[in-house]
Amino acid sequence: MDFRFTGLDTPIYNVLSHFLDADDFTAPAATDKSTTGANAPSNAYVRDARAMARTPADVKEYPNSYQFIIDMPGLKSGDIKVQVEDDNVLVISGERKRDEEKEGVKYLRMERRIGKFMRKFVLPENADMEKINAVCQDGVLSVSVEKLPPPQPKKPKTIQVKVA
Repeated sequence: MDFRFTGLDTPIYNVLSHFLDADDFTAPAATDKSTTGANAPSNAYVRDARAMARTPADVKEYPNSYQFIIDMPGLKSGDIKVQVEDDNVLVISGERKRDEEKEGVKYLRMERRIGKFMRKFVLPENADMEKINAVCQDGVLSVSVEKLPPPQPKKPKTIQVKVA
């Protein structure tokens, strides 16, 4: 089955991919005419591309369903949003926030990612949009999308011949 990962297969992503892992990357301001052109991506687009690149996922196909598996350590169900857009795009998004800082405590090292995350998957035609389940257990989000039953072959219509 061919799953298209929207946002990751675009030409602009290829241009920006070397920026996505840079910790000090900030998109140029939209008012800065010297660094932005008519084809320059918006700050929102860069932010969304970065969020998608930082959210790896596994996709499995079973005989009766599709399964999307994403690691979500330390997140509560309220921090994760699973939606269907445009009738066939599964969107998994949310935000990982920094812990509240306590007085007298400082970070010596901060390696865990914080910020927004998002993934979009174009679902195949046989995905049942009414039967989507999401479960987050032990820091792993599993989204299951059941398949529609295969269409029944049309039976030929028999027309009775009348004798005149």
